[in-house]
Amino acid sequence: MFWGLSEALDLIDEYLRIIKIKNGHGETTNEGEGGIFSKENSNEGPINILLFGSNDPRHVIKTMAKLYSHRSKGFNPRVHFYIVDGCMEITARNMALLGIALENPNLINLRSKVQLFMDVYGNSMLRSFSNQYLVAKTKSLLKMITDNEYLHKLAPFLSIEGLKYRERDGLQTALHFWLPKSEHIFNIKQYWCDRVRKLLGSRYDYRIGQFDWDLNIVLKERGASQVCSQEYKHWRETGIAFTFPEFEYNMPNKTLSAGLIPNGEKYLHRGYVGDIQTGPFVTFGLTTSDERMLKRVQGENDYRSTDITERNILELFHELTFQTPYEHDLSHSRKYGCARLQMGKILTNACNDTMLSLSDYDKPWIRTSGVQINFLSTDDILAMQDSNSRWSDFFDVVFVAHNYFSFLKESFINIMHRPSTLIMETKLMSTEKKDFVNSFDEKIFSFAKKVNLQCVINYETLNTTRTLLKFKKLY
Repeated sequence: MFWGLSEALDLIDEYLRIIKIKNGHGETTNEGEGGIFSKENSNEGPINILLFGSNDPRHVIKTMAKLYSHRSKGFNPRVHFYIVDGCMEITARNMALLGIALENPNLINLRSKVQLFMDVYGNSMLRSFSNQYLVAKTKSLLKMITDNEYLHKLAPFLSIEGLKYRERDGLQTALHFWLPKSEHIFNIKQYWCDRVRKLLGSRYDYRIGQFDWDLNIVLKERGASQVCSQEYKHWRETGIAFTFPEFEYNMPNKTLSAGLIPNGEKYLHRGYVGDIQTGPFVTFGLTTSDERMLKRVQGENDYRSTDITERNILELFHELTFQTPYEHDLSHSRKYGCARLQMGKILTNACNDTMLSLSDYDKPWIRTSGVQINFLSTDDILAMQDSNSRWSDFFDVVFVAHNYFSFLKESFINIMHRPSTLIMETKLMSTEKKDFVNSFDEKIFSFAKKVNLQCVINYETLNTTRTLLKFKKLY
């Protein structure tokens, strides 16, 4: 919850692995056991992508950022995203993170935007600037969900028409809670400590050793070698994943709240119920196209996962803004992998955040031509699997998060177009036991076999586990 256990994907690239571009007129074909299939009116119809509980907008951001590269090769698709999550707090957080990624470049520079995104995305405590921005953005989002004209002015590609009225109320509740009022209490430092104590029980006093085991014996063996010991242990202890020594963290990140219920001027909620074992390092921080940043000296990384995350998001935000390839200046990256840092200071909030001086972040968002982002009702998690669903034969790409696999029925396959691709997230990047991880993979393969999906590659010959399993529907 709040972030995924797999890397960000360019979903158009994943689609093109199944649907081969045959000519420059937009015709798409695939040769498989069933013959040659074509997507009808592919030069007119959009590519429909379903994100089934993705927990964050990483796939949307990367897909939008990389669209220019496909268009430069002559493939110019329209792309419609459909996002369904289990609670409105996640939907509100997704909207806020998209708002940061697509923030008007005249309001905030690129590097500040990246650090702001990392703050809100992966830190339990925010810098004062990040908190001020979030408050201003929340006011803008509140107006967007209640004023269609204002929504169309700022982000005409964003749609909440798929949400029911009660869900829009829930969205409004979540955003209201983020506003700086003394009654809106979110003591995440205490919630985090309580969760860690409950998880470890009698081992709590020896928690540093447990953190070290989880990272070095479990996660690094599963592919998380870029995560450094210092940053991981600091996150396990405090909930703050992405730190820089020059910053101070003093405001609770209310986007990590869940289960909000208005209670007079106050709100009841469930505290913090997200991940406290893996961290937000997996989605952007395990690898990069810049191999210079993946070097190690005597087993120690030159760069932290935090530094890799910053570099990768810089690339995506640059491409979203300028629609040109990104060339990274390595001198701008902090080489902190081997350093022993004075971690960013965590302060007690001593300021009255109701008196903050706020800028207006209400300019039109960056728009990528041909893209539409639709938020769906939580009811659609099950409703779209009904035999008479309006989603039948609709989606070209479907991503299913690991914690949403249990919702799948065999009829789920009916919502997929022919041909199409299904991407399933595994539990590899959890700290679950190996047998449990393997058992979960077997359940995914069993489901795929029942509904006549074909593996994109022959996993049996690879003798390795993966964060994602990919299948194709050809008939």
